[in-house]
Amino acid sequence: MRLLLDTNVLIWWLEGDRLSPEVVERLEATGTNTAVSAATLWEIEIKRTLGKLDAPDDVLDQVAASGFGQLPITAAHAVAAGRLPRHHDDPFDRMLIAQALAEQRTIVTRDRRFEQYGVAIAEA
Repeated sequence: MRLLLDTNVLIWWLEGDRLSPEVVERLEATGTNTAVSAATLWEIEIKRTLGKLDAPDDVLDQVAASGFGQLPITAAHAVAAGRLPRHHDDPFDRMLIAQALAEQRTIVTRDRRFEQYGVAIAEA
């Protein structure tokens, strides 16, 4: 399975709480290809710097230590995100949706608004 983590899911993973045992098992399963978007890391750092989020300083190292891959933002992703219908106004979430659609990944999230885009979702 090819997964893409929502920002909240990544934070909950790093904190070691709020994720059900089933979600943890899915993320740790052999053969699961889990990625973290550059948009997620960007969002975390912006919110951490503004004091709106308590996140580790070494988030990139922790992502790597978790065995998650990195998904860069391409020009094609940017164009696709900009062209999405306005069901969801959060630019970071719109990027995740565009990336999941383009890269055929399932987004792990609790955000029900993602469903309006027809993107594959795994409940977090």
